[in-house]
Amino acid sequence: MFKKRGGKARIILAILVITIVISGCAGQRRPQDEKPSEDIQQQSDQRIRSDKEQTAEKGDEPDKQIKKPNLPEAIAGEEGQEPSLKVYIVQEEQVKEMPFEEYVAGVVAGEIKNDWPIEAIKAQAIIARTFVLQFISEKGQSKYENAHVSTDIEEAQAWNAGAVNDRIQQAVNETRGQVIVYQGEFARTWFHSNAGGKTATPKEGLNYKDEAPPYIQVVESPDTNEAVEADAKNWSASFSKDQVIAAMNDMGKPVKDFSNISIGEKGPSGRAITLRVDDTQVSAAEFRLALGTTEMRSTLIDKIALEGDKVAISGRGYGHGVGMSQWGAFNMANNKKTAEDIINHYFKDVDIVTMWE
Repeated sequence: MFKKRGGKARIILAILVITIVISGCAGQRRPQDEKPSEDIQQQSDQRIRSDKEQTAEKGDEPDKQIKKPNLPEAIAGEEGQEPSLKVYIVQEEQVKEMPFEEYVAGVVAGEIKNDWPIEAIKAQAIIARTFVLQFISEKGQSKYENAHVSTDIEEAQAWNAGAVNDRIQQAVNETRGQVIVYQGEFARTWFHSNAGGKTATPKEGLNYKDEAPPYIQVVESPDTNEAVEADAKNWSASFSKDQVIAAMNDMGKPVKDFSNISIGEKGPSGRAITLRVDDTQVSAAEFRLALGTTEMRSTLIDKIALEGDKVAISGRGYGHGVGMSQWGAFNMANNKKTAEDIINHYFKDVDIVTMWE
C-alpha cells in the first residue's frame, strides 16, 4: 500500500512541475497582436530598404519614358522614314538633294579619320546626325538659299564625300537614324579634336552667352597619352604685335599699342575665359578666333607673354574643348568602350533614340 501511494505521489508531483513550466513559457510569449519592439522594426525596415536599393542597382526598376522629338518642319515627312536634305556644296557652288544618311557619311568622313576605331567613328556619326537636326530645328534653313544645311564649316560641319570608305559607311549604317536627345529635344552636340585632359564649359570654349545646357559638363578626358599625336596635345605659337592689334580691332576692342598681355579670368576647366591686353579685357575664345584657330589651338593656356615685339603663347589641347573630344573617343574605343559609352561620358543624362529605321 505504501509503495502504491508513493508511486501516485510521484506522478502527481511530475504533473505539477510540467504545469508550472508550461505556464512560465506562456507568460514570456508575446501576444500575437503586440507590436514588435522599435529596434526589431528598424532592423526590418533597413532590410526592406536594402532589398529595394539592391533591386535598383540591378536595374530592375521600370524603364523611364523617353520623349522622342519631332523632325524639324522643314524636312518632316512620313513618321519613321528617312528624310532627304538639300545641301549647299560650297566646293561646287550648288545645292544638291540627297538622303539624310548620305549627307551624314560625308560629314563623318570630313570630321574624323576614316581608319580610326569603329566605335569612335560611330560616336561621331551619332553626333553628326544630331548636329544637323538641331541646326535645322533652331535655324530652319541654311544661310545659303534653298538649302537646309551647307558644307561651309563656319556654318555647320565639314563634308568630304570622297573620303567615305567601308569603315565610315559601316559606322553610319550601324547607327542609322540614331540621335542624342535631352528631355525631348535634340542635343547640342559640340565636339573638338583634343580637350587637353579636361573638357570645357560652353562659356570657356565658345564664349556661349546663353544658359549652358545641363548635359554639357567639365569631365576628365582620356586624350593625353602616347597614342595621341604630339601636335594635338601641346602647342606653342608666336604672334607679332601687329597681329594682336589687328585681332583686337576685329573684336571691336581697338588698341594702338600695348605693353602687357595676360590671362584675366579662368573657368572650371582651367581655360582662360578672358585675356587682358593692358587694361582692355577681351574674350579668350573670340581672341583665338581672331588670331586663327590653327595657330592658337585652344584657350587652355600655360603661358602668354609679351617678349619684345612678339606675343608668345603655349597651351594644351586642340579646339574649343566643349563636348566630345575626338582623341578621347579614340582612346575610349581602343579600351573596349562602345559609341554609347563615349557619348554618355561626354554628354551627361542624355538618351540615344532612333528617328528612322
